[in-house]
Amino acid sequence: MLRERARSAVVLVPPLVIALVLGGPWIVAVVAVAVGIGAVETFRLLRTAGYPALGWLGTVLAVLLVLVATSQKLAPGALLLAVGAILAAVGAFGRHDPRDGLITWMTTVFGAFYPALLAFVLRLGASAPAVPTGAPLAALGAERGWILLLLLGVWSYDTMAYLVGRQFGRARFLAHISPSKTYAGLVGGLVGATVVTALLLAGLGQPAILALVLGPLLGLSAQAGDLAESMLKRAAGAKDSGTLIPGHGGILDRIDSFLFAAPAVTLYVVAAFH
Repeated sequence: MLRERARSAVVLVPPLVIALVLGGPWIVAVVAVAVGIGAVETFRLLRTAGYPALGWLGTVLAVLLVLVATSQKLAPGALLLAVGAILAAVGAFGRHDPRDGLITWMTTVFGAFYPALLAFVLRLGASAPAVPTGAPLAALGAERGWILLLLLGVWSYDTMAYLVGRQFGRARFLAHISPSKTYAGLVGGLVGATVVTALLLAGLGQPAILALVLGPLLGLSAQAGDLAESMLKRAAGAKDSGTLIPGHGGILDRIDSFLFAAPAVTLYVVAAFH
């Protein structure tokens, strides 16, 4: 398992590091590519599960939602989602069975919206508070610094949940969705995410004690994102979302935690600092 995670890291980490170093449009590009591939994988799983959809429309809509997320206003994203829902409904009119049309409409909107949740990575960067001069991570700036907090927070939760769960895990939860999840792993992951979040907050010039709220929020949302994708794969009878990453399936298998964690951390930042 650790070897598989290492192989997937070799594929994913370099573009992430390059994007964080360069910032700005490079981060947008990485997120847009990940969302586009994730949308293709989402619609493939939905079709396998027996849910028809207009995959091409949903994929285009998902990528456009990422691009409009760079706007300082939320209105363009809401308007695009509304237009996309209308177009999906119009496209579904061609289904001869109205029940198939309704499913197609709903599935297309869901399939676009679900992977596009990763666009909140960009909203987090835009909403993050300024890093005080003299803070250890001041050179990163607000955008890159808070995105780094999200990345390391989710990775620390995932890593500690795996290690602690493997060593001490006995009692399991939601085994009908993901049989490997244990309460011990959940606790270990939350502790790991909280510690790493505290260190990153201090590095960004914020009180480390804020991690007592942000750490568990980040960890629990990451776990929920993982379980949501597992539910989708279970419905499709699939082990992985794809075969793009050697040893670890598709892009969706690697960004699933971020799909829920990014909006949760963005909500915290907006509530706490604005």
